[in-house]
Amino acid sequence: MSNWDDEWDADVRMAPPQPALAALDLIPQKEETPLELLIRHWMNERHAPEILPAQEALLSSILDHLRRQSEAVQTLRGDPSTSDDEHLRITLVQLDVERVKFIVRSYVRTRLYKIEKYARYITSSPAIQTCLTASERDYASRHADLNDRHFSFSVLQSLPEPQRHLDDEVPYYMPPMMTTPDTTRPVFVHALKDCPPVILPDGTRHEMTKGHISLTHFSVVEHLVARGEAELV
Repeated sequence: MSNWDDEWDADVRMAPPQPALAALDLIPQKEETPLELLIRHWMNERHAPEILPAQEALLSSILDHLRRQSEAVQTLRGDPSTSDDEHLRITLVQLDVERVKFIVRSYVRTRLYKIEKYARYITSSPAIQTCLTASERDYASRHADLNDRHFSFSVLQSLPEPQRHLDDEVPYYMPPMMTTPDTTRPVFVHALKDCPPVILPDGTRHEMTKGHISLTHFSVVEHLVARGEAELV
C-alpha cells in the first residue's frame, strides 16, 4: 500500500470513528475538497439542460483514491489482529466509500443520458464536443450513427426521395429533426459569491449576492455556473 493508505490504516486503528469522506480532503479545508467539487459538478450536471464540461481529472483522482481505500479495507478485513471495534470503523468507512461511488455513478449516468439524447447535436457542434472526454465523443459519434441508420432503414427509405434524410434545414421539417438542449428552461441557482449583475429575459438587471437563490433561465446564469461563481440546486 502507498503512504496515503498506510496513514489511513493507522487512522482507522487509532483515531476515533470519523466519516471516511474526510479522507478525500486533498486540499486545505478553507477550499472545496475534491468530494465537495464532485458534488457541485454532479448537481450542476443533473439540473443543467445541456451537457457541461467534463471533470475528467477530478473524477480520475477520486476513483483512484476510492480504489486504494477499497484495497486498504480488504487488507484490514483479512488481518486476524483487527479488533471488533476496528471492524466497526472499517464498516463505516466502507459505507461512506459506497456513498461516493453512488455520486460518481449518478454523475456518469447523467452525462450518458444527455449524450444519447443530444448525440446528433453534439456531433454537429465542435464547441460542444470540447465539453466531452475522448471516450464520450466516440460514444456520441457511434450513438448518432446508429440512430441515423435505424431511422434510415425503418422510416426514411419509405419516404419520397426529397425527404430521405435528417437535414433540419429543410423548411417542412417541423419540429426540427435534431434534438437540442433548451437553455431557456428555468433553473434554481445559488450564488456562491457576489456575482456581477445578470440581464433577465425581459431586459431587467438582477443582482445576485452571495447566498442568494434565484429562479431564472439557464442561459442567464450559464456563465456564472461555468466560472464556479454559482451552482444549480
